[in-house]
Amino acid sequence: MTIAPPEPGLNEAGTSSVQAKKRSWLSSPLPTPRLSDPAVARKYPKMRLQVFLGIFIGYAGFYLIRNNVSLVAAIFEEDGMFTKTDIGLIANAVLIAYGFSKFFMATVSDKSNARYFMPIGLALSAVANFAIAFIPALSATVFVFALVMFINGWVQGMGWPPSGRVLVQWFSTNERGWKTSIWNCAHNVGGMGVGAAASLGLWMTGGDWQSAFWTPAVFALIVAAIAFLLIRDNPEAEGLPSIEEYRNDPPKEESDPTEFERMSTWQIVLKHVILNPTMVFLALANVFIYALRYGVLSWSPIYLTQHHGQSVVEGIMGFSLFELAGIFGTLACGLISDKVFRGNRTVTGFVFMAGVGVFLVCYWLAPVGTPYWMLMVFLFFIGAFIYGPVMLIGLQAIDMAAKHVAGTSAGFTGLFGYVLGATLASSVVGILVDNFGWNTAFGMLLGCVFLAMVMLVFIYPREKMAIAHQKAVAAEWQAEKR
Repeated sequence: MTIAPPEPGLNEAGTSSVQAKKRSWLSSPLPTPRLSDPAVARKYPKMRLQVFLGIFIGYAGFYLIRNNVSLVAAIFEEDGMFTKTDIGLIANAVLIAYGFSKFFMATVSDKSNARYFMPIGLALSAVANFAIAFIPALSATVFVFALVMFINGWVQGMGWPPSGRVLVQWFSTNERGWKTSIWNCAHNVGGMGVGAAASLGLWMTGGDWQSAFWTPAVFALIVAAIAFLLIRDNPEAEGLPSIEEYRNDPPKEESDPTEFERMSTWQIVLKHVILNPTMVFLALANVFIYALRYGVLSWSPIYLTQHHGQSVVEGIMGFSLFELAGIFGTLACGLISDKVFRGNRTVTGFVFMAGVGVFLVCYWLAPVGTPYWMLMVFLFFIGAFIYGPVMLIGLQAIDMAAKHVAGTSAGFTGLFGYVLGATLASSVVGILVDNFGWNTAFGMLLGCVFLAMVMLVFIYPREKMAIAHQKAVAAEWQAEKR
């Protein structure tokens, strides 16, 4: 294949020398000369598998050390270290920080090299967990503990945005639903992994709560190294064509990466995200979806231990089962979304939220003395149903946003989900349980099911219009090619 010479004033990658001087080691890599067609045919499939494994394993690693407080909440309370309200505040600190970071770090990630960005964030998060475990002063008071967890949450925000960027760069729209549903299972693999790692640490140390932080952090550092070896930022930097060209798919009509040169980051965010009604409704739906996700997940160990009389390890097993269920639910959701509802993510999300409501009521109303296995069945199906909408909101954000701001758009929905949803799930649930009991807390969570479904109703017509528009663009593009 012949490579055309660069235009005057441009280097081989097609970038001006002025732009090149502005670049740092963390910047997204520039395009390299195109490989021959046979080389592209050999390399592209291998690289797609490699980078997918990289973001899957890497993102799972973040869940090993995101918010391990809930796993040992019963120990904290039994030892008189913290009350439920205190535990909620500490857990909330990491989630709120993560929500803000997921948005603000996404604006950085969209311009950065995903190969560096993700492993650096994971390594920094591991350091924060080591600090909690080995520096006693950091866990002596609620304020200091929460502050360190806030820092941990901030660097945790360096995980999702580069993953979303890689998905957009390496996988085209018409295959992204299934691929994203598979990748989204990294949440659950990591969630199960933290339960196993924390249990291992508690067993090795005879129940020292610090081991629930440092043991998973060791595994997280190993994962960070693996992610660095596997991830590559974009096809063009590897001498490959864009994913649209490779898959013979029409590019997004509104995608205009030159906006980064003409507009400030704030102007781009304002145009594509904040003033975009679709993104706003997705973000509001995410508030209630994440309140349910963490409202059940984070409190399951202490709820099972104190309300139903199970052991600490059995409570942690419930936490891990919830995450395991998410794998089945996420994959089923992606398949149903593509095959049954023909790509309409909103209708799929509505059906899955109804499932959450049914099993949440069963879990809530199960009387004391209910067999442990039955409680696990209820938790399993809540987890299976809630992780479908968790995946769909992020997928809709990157599908319905301009390609060059996909990470920022998903980060915006995450900002609302983690900041507002986490407040409902952690602090508000803790306060309600301490002052009014579990029934009031579960009543609030059931209200979140209803409100999430209301938001999906508002999104539905907008998604239908977007799907119809994309089909029209694709048909026009195919006609022009012929």
